Amino acid sequence: MSALEIHAFLCRKDNIGVLVHCEDGTTASIDAPDADAISAALQEKGWSLSHILVTHHHGDHTAGNLELKAKTGCRIIGPQTEAARIPGIDVSVDDGDSFTLGAHRVEVIGTPGHTMGHVTYFMPGERVAFVGDTLFVMGCGRVLEGNNEMMWHSLCRIASLPAETRLYCGHEYSLANARFGLSVEPDNAMLRNRLENAEQTVAAGRLNVPTVLDCELQTNVFLRPHNLGTRRRLGMGAVADWRVFGELRDRKNKA
Repeated sequence: MSALEIHAFLCRKDNIGVLVHCEDGTTASIDAPDADAISAALQEKGWSLSHILVTHHHGDHTAGNLELKAKTGCRIIGPQTEAARIPGIDVSVDDGDSFTLGAHRVEVIGTPGHTMGHVTYFMPGERVAFVGDTLFVMGCGRVLEGNNEMMWHSLCRIASLPAETRLYCGHEYSLANARFGLSVEPDNAMLRNRLENAEQTVAAGRLNVPTVLDCELQTNVFLRPHNLGTRRRLGMGAVADWRVFGELRDRKNKA
């Protein structure tokens, strides 16, 4: 199998641009937050864009689609249920579909909640997933079009991937997420350590991606509604996990 190189960089204010480069020259941008930033990153790496893989329709993830397509002739792949809202889309995909990028298999996982058609792209051979705005480093996306139960189910689908899976998300919100997490789990020493490391990373001008799923399972409070300390702190007893998740998401919205 050919080698895979992944380059992450900041776009706009806090969007994360991601380029995925295969040994045969195939290069995909995960979403297209900003055409200029992506073009600059391509030039820096000496790569030619062949694909854009869109996770969801929001403008801060699709703003660069048409300009990049006009410049490069790239093919745009995105979720079928949001195809009408994705500029320049060529190929629509849905949960359970798969395709190849260079020599690499890409599986499409439906992860609705943030938007109704949001998808995650998982490369099983490389143990890497591009999760858009469903999951963030120590956080998760707002539930804008779906509901809390739907979003929790989507997070569970990501959480069921192999523990060593590297996750690339759509925004750099690590510090705010970690601080909120510590308000929920103040005794989580690993989470406190992650905040300290994240602060150092941001201060150095770097991104806190990729993250690793196993680490998220231990430090991301949105993946941990089963935690008894969290339930006691929220005053929630024997209720479904998604209801605890929903309470956490509502509190983060107001934080």
